[in-house]
Amino acid sequence: MDESAWATLKRAAGEARGNAYAPYSSFAVGAAVLSESGRVFTGCNVENASYGATICAERAALSAAVTAGERELVALVIVSGAKSAIPPCGICRQSLAEHGPALAIRSYAGEAQSDYELSALLPEAFGRRHLD
Repeated sequence: MDESAWATLKRAAGEARGNAYAPYSSFAVGAAVLSESGRVFTGCNVENASYGATICAERAALSAAVTAGERELVALVIVSGAKSAIPPCGICRQSLAEHGPALAIRSYAGEAQSDYELSALLPEAFGRRHLD
């Protein structure tokens, strides 16, 4: 993927981060996913007083893509206010693996940047093949 596409996703994720609802952790995160068809979908974290009901930005973006009929994702950008770039949490990794097992991921925290591949973050992911 070229740098222009990454920059577009970074801008979209940054805008989504501005809408995060994080009154408990004060840890606002935005995410943007790129579908195989070239469409961009965003999400932000939405916390809840019942902490288990919280949704991460990555899963919010995934849900937006799936709601729009997309099934295959090719790239994800995460923007946070952390001290260093962060990878997706475990539940997000599992959720993303269903729609992009080789998903390219770039995470930003200020000027810090880290690149990941989902298959390296979640080797041997549980999937449809295990349900046969």
